[in-house]
Amino acid sequence: MFQTLKNAWKITELRKKILYTLFMLLIYRVLCFIPTPGVDTSVIASALERFSLLGFINQMTGADLANYSIMAMGITPYINASIIMQLLTVAIPKLEEMNKQGEEGRKKIAQITRYVTVGLGFLQAVALTAGLGASTQGALGLITIGFCLAAGTALAMWIGERITENGVGNGISLLIFAGIISNFAGTIGSYIYTLFVDISQFPLGNFIGMIVVFLVLIVGVVFVDLGERRVPVQYAKRVVGRKMYGGQSTHIPLKINASGVLPLIFASAIMQFPATIFAFFPNSSINQWWNANVHAMSWGYQVIFALLIIAFTFFYSSISFNPVEIAKNMQQNGGMIPGIRQGKPTSDFILKISRRITLFGALFLALLAVLPTLIYAICGVSLPFAASSLLIAVSVAMETMRQLESQMTMRHYKGFLN
Repeated sequence: MFQTLKNAWKITELRKKILYTLFMLLIYRVLCFIPTPGVDTSVIASALERFSLLGFINQMTGADLANYSIMAMGITPYINASIIMQLLTVAIPKLEEMNKQGEEGRKKIAQITRYVTVGLGFLQAVALTAGLGASTQGALGLITIGFCLAAGTALAMWIGERITENGVGNGISLLIFAGIISNFAGTIGSYIYTLFVDISQFPLGNFIGMIVVFLVLIVGVVFVDLGERRVPVQYAKRVVGRKMYGGQSTHIPLKINASGVLPLIFASAIMQFPATIFAFFPNSSINQWWNANVHAMSWGYQVIFALLIIAFTFFYSSISFNPVEIAKNMQQNGGMIPGIRQGKPTSDFILKISRRITLFGALFLALLAVLPTLIYAICGVSLPFAASSLLIAVSVAMETMRQLESQMTMRHYKGFLN
């Protein structure tokens, strides 16, 4: 990785893109410290302790929700708007027609997505502020807060798009990456402050354990993220006119963790949703039972959490991977897996391999999710990051490095041809 960055820095064009990306990320992080007017932050802090769902969102936004800065909503409304537009593209014929128009149609859909993002950002900001009772200025204050947070969301979306267009990597992903890394940097900063102010209070064992676990988890995430099962495919030779096609050997790459971080996010949201609902009724018996038996440090919570991750991993695999379609395309192009007959036997073989790989990936995600709690319960070492945060951070870093390498390769080929 360091060698790739060193080589990229020597190239003037890539160096400008890297500096542009870092500059835009710096602007984004500076904006995260601008407070929103008319907000009682003590109410927000109390709500984060009572509602675990808000704590999860705060962790994903780099503590911007706790500070209730103008970037408190982050790019969450943009992600929600993108999902909504993807679903509406299938349901509404006009949007589906626009999507089939190519680049021009996709630009129109992207423009509509921006408007939906701003609208969702305003509605979410007003609803969250009113629901928590954090506004100190009445109805006019709520509207002002809504406009401020919607403007912050629009600005974050603009920064992400500029990074994607003029910088390196996916801008939206890098904004999430910056928020996650800022949490970890804040924890390291507190350790360093303790080290210099009062070394007798420095938790040396906890710090060393945290660094060791952090490095081991990174190695594991990289190993699984790069892992894939390659199913060999042989294409038969065929003559079309005077030309001969086929005859080559290739493979079908099946990634171990094809679902990425989505099962972790969905499972986390579902596990935190009941606690958030019950928190509105603090004196109810069901809220007291939930807090006593299904809290984040309980074995019941961890088992249910792991089972949900496994279920969502298989669900995502079932809707995103179609072995029947793959087998059909292979048969139409004269391809076959050595030792396996074409048609249904091929689709069954691919499905069998896919299920095994999905099971391994699901178990890895489940272990990754419950490992921080297990480490704290067994060793007393508290980790400053969640499994989803670590997986997102490592995945974004690897994807950015792959884009850097691809741009370096393209530039090498261009120079060679010129």
